[in-house]
Amino acid sequence: MSSTLVLFAHPALEKSRANRALLSGIEGMDGVVVNDLYERYPDFQIDVEREKALLEEASHVIFQHPFYWYSTPSLLKEWFDVVLQYGWAYGGGGNALVGKRARTVLTTGGSKEAYCAEGHNGYPVEELLRPVEQTARLCGMSWEAPLVFYGALHLNDRDLEAAAETYRKVLRSED
Repeated sequence: MSSTLVLFAHPALEKSRANRALLSGIEGMDGVVVNDLYERYPDFQIDVEREKALLEEASHVIFQHPFYWYSTPSLLKEWFDVVLQYGWAYGGGGNALVGKRARTVLTTGGSKEAYCAEGHNGYPVEELLRPVEQTARLCGMSWEAPLVFYGALHLNDRDLEAAAETYRKVLRSED
């Protein structure tokens, strides 16, 4: 059975209704392993061997996080830096992740209209995620379209339930 590894990174989960709802929506799903990086590594001392083992078991990797300054929260960036090592994840002999699928699931404070050439942020989210996409591609992973939940700060309970159901459907379709 294939498994999905959700690398979850939110430095203030207690303040996030949207990310809590998304996590709650996938809790207990067969074949889904949630790895909460801020809970596990509050001191940023990442257990590289543990993380590699989780990656090796997964057929699909999801980077779930809020969109922080057009990027990932800092611990997820640190995770990329220390776990995706030359000779293991990429480069000479680095083929541990080849053929695995990757995608980002994220929440934004701004609306979808804010993330376009004419919008407040000047670029679509997909364009701003190019470094994460290229990291996955460098490691031989196939990149799948991001799942973006826009305007997370303004979603009501019904919207959050719908977002969680969308997330579940995406994960179920990846088996």
